[in-house]
Amino acid sequence: MSFALTVPPRPERDRRAGLPVAIIGAGPVGLAAAAHLIERGLPVVVFEAGRTAGAAVREWGHTRLFSPWRYVVDAAARRLLGAEGWTAPDADDLPTGDDLIDRYLEPLARTDALASVIRYDTRVEAVSRRGMDRTRSAGRAAAPFQLRLRTPEGTTDATARAVIDASGTTSSPRSLLSSGLAPEGDLGDCVTTALPDVRGRHRGRFAGRRVLVVGAGHSAANTLIGLAALAEEDPSTRVAWAVRNDGTARLAADAADDLAARGRLGGAVHRLVADGRVEQVVSFEIDDVCVVDDGVRVTGRRSGEPFALEVDVIVNATGFRPDLSMLREIRLGVDEIVEAPRALAPLIDPNLHSCGSVPPHGVAELTHPEPDFYLAGMKSYGRAPTFLLLTGYEQVRSIAAELAGDRAAARQVDLVLPETGVCTTDAGSCCA
Repeated sequence: MSFALTVPPRPERDRRAGLPVAIIGAGPVGLAAAAHLIERGLPVVVFEAGRTAGAAVREWGHTRLFSPWRYVVDAAARRLLGAEGWTAPDADDLPTGDDLIDRYLEPLARTDALASVIRYDTRVEAVSRRGMDRTRSAGRAAAPFQLRLRTPEGTTDATARAVIDASGTTSSPRSLLSSGLAPEGDLGDCVTTALPDVRGRHRGRFAGRRVLVVGAGHSAANTLIGLAALAEEDPSTRVAWAVRNDGTARLAADAADDLAARGRLGGAVHRLVADGRVEQVVSFEIDDVCVVDDGVRVTGRRSGEPFALEVDVIVNATGFRPDLSMLREIRLGVDEIVEAPRALAPLIDPNLHSCGSVPPHGVAELTHPEPDFYLAGMKSYGRAPTFLLLTGYEQVRSIAAELAGDRAAARQVDLVLPETGVCTTDAGSCCA
């Protein structure tokens, strides 16, 4: 006699029930995501690697934004702050990065709704699904996310029902080399990232030295203007500017721009070149950078011919790229060129896109093969330099609606951006 044991099929249990949505990064977009989720009654936890909200912004806090306050405050965040008596800055004033933190991000992080959900000094080192690497499919959507966290006390894990990675890109600059590869040798402190405070806390690295700024965008322009002012104070300071193309269309002189401060940058930096205060080196493809006895030697090709120059310090203003290393076990769907979500990439690809407007986009364009995982903010744009805070705020509003089950609101996206005349389709990128 034999017996057959049958087990009735059971519906897959969602083991994520009751878990919070994990947000990586307490910058402008990360905190906006938290505000929208909280408005919809969803539990949230925010992991911030720095010791304060907006820690990455503080690195360039001396720099004035192109956008006035009306474009840099999220709607849900404004409602949270307003409920606690916050006084909004003048809508037409241009904040610095420090202003953005001191007058907006830190007050937002201290609101009753957010103060208890932000975990500072907590770096997310990896994201996966509990019990599942990226190859396993059965039951994947119901498995909680698992985040590996590094804190001053050591390593720990946390679980979440969904993950929004708004960690940005400013910690991963693009290479100085035209190939995108790293220089062969260790450059030590001879290279700085974009937007150093050349007349303030970093003055000692630049005053009286030969400085090369590499890059053709607005970060480069801001730094060149600061260095030219420094050279007025210390005439032994020498400033050079290297660009890969034969011109700087993104910084066209006096370009039409709804953000007037951004439009004026082109005229200002080109006047510095015309007046001889900045030496411009165009059509320079950099092949290598190495430390020599007398400074840093930069070698490559200028208009196809071998070319080299020596300086004391280089400012890398070539842009940023996303660091996706912590997401190796997540099923990402990113474009091969831009490294943005595949549906978003054609809308922002700097090889194809002409600035002036970014088509409205939200959760539909930000979805990955990994259910309930999203890149948001600057990181969602990959290598494209066209991101504005308004874009990120609309992204996270849409994501929050989706996670709350309001699919109609998630897909009803509305985005009106200030127009710009400082763009091109053949220069390789647009204004930021």
